[in-house]
Amino acid sequence: MPATRPPDSGRYPALLLILAVLIVTVLDATTGPELHISAFLGVAPLVAALRCSFRWTLVVGAVYAVCLTYVDILTVPDWAPASRVVGIFGAFLVALFSVVLCRTRLQREALHARTRLVADTVQRAMLRELPLRAGPFEAFGFYVSAQEGARVGGDIYEAVETPHGLRLMIGDVQGKGMPAIGAGLEVLASFREAAHYQESLESVAERMERALTRYNTRSAEQGTDERFVTALLMEVRGQEDGRVLSCGHIPYYLVRDAEVHERTDGEGWLPLGLGTLSGEPRRSVRVHPRPDDWVVLCTDGVTEARGRDGEFYPLGDRLAAWTELEPAELARTLRADLEEFTDGDLKDDATALIIRRTPVAGTTGKSLRTDGAADAAAPRRQAPPPSAPRIN
Repeated sequence: MPATRPPDSGRYPALLLILAVLIVTVLDATTGPELHISAFLGVAPLVAALRCSFRWTLVVGAVYAVCLTYVDILTVPDWAPASRVVGIFGAFLVALFSVVLCRTRLQREALHARTRLVADTVQRAMLRELPLRAGPFEAFGFYVSAQEGARVGGDIYEAVETPHGLRLMIGDVQGKGMPAIGAGLEVLASFREAAHYQESLESVAERMERALTRYNTRSAEQGTDERFVTALLMEVRGQEDGRVLSCGHIPYYLVRDAEVHERTDGEGWLPLGLGTLSGEPRRSVRVHPRPDDWVVLCTDGVTEARGRDGEFYPLGDRLAAWTELEPAELARTLRADLEEFTDGDLKDDATALIIRRTPVAGTTGKSLRTDGAADAAAPRRQAPPPSAPRIN
């Protein structure tokens, strides 16, 4: 069936077009042959073909053909028989063309809808929809692709419950949009597998490194671009034990006691795909979460988004003003504010995750937090301590 819309789709535009055709026909019949304005009515069935259902396009085309036949036969007495035949034939030809055009449009719309359904299914399988839930933790947030119409692109994220505790990852593939999907999928699939079977975050990162190296080798053989990926890996075991490992990723934010702290724990290591440039293996840093902590992870599509005046998006300041919001509301507020700040013109894929421990029934307050220091977190924007991070 060519029509992919309900039979009544486009009823009102069709009725307006029919009314216009009838009005012009009456004017032509009452004003004499010197004002032959019905010659311009051919646009009516063409508009119907682009806006209306197949049935309504057929109705508009039929009304147009009948009205033009009436005008050519009865209101233009000076026309020769051949001219009348040509005029009537042209009217029916326009009506027929509009019906064929409508049928072709509907078939293409149906094909596009099926293709979009398949693409959406594949993209949802690659990148799970937010919010994520893994064990006692939940992650709210948003993902916005820089490429219009795409659900996924150069940003990746995942949170899984494993025998080694909660493990979560956020990553940013070099490049943006659809061209970065291949590298992102390789890294994401590797994380999902390794997170369950590898004992340490270092081993998980190594498996992700190997997966991306294989992808880059294939890309080089095929003459396409090689990619690297920045990634932040976190692990939480029990109530007060966790680890952080950053592979060239930007800092994360810790929300504790209604205060926001920018954390650089686990930094200093190269992005995935560039690990062979350093002979030193990556090392995670031990962290000490509290049950009511929040963690905000993001990609540089958020922190490097520019406003109309060229300034970067002040994520830390915004979070400090919204610490009383619940995670779901915070995610919505943050996304709306980011789009307003950039006037809807994001230059890169943007992802933000608000991670927390699920509140226990009957309690109030915020949830998950992860701190990179044994003591209280350093204030936001304060430089990291000069001493080397603790390594187990």
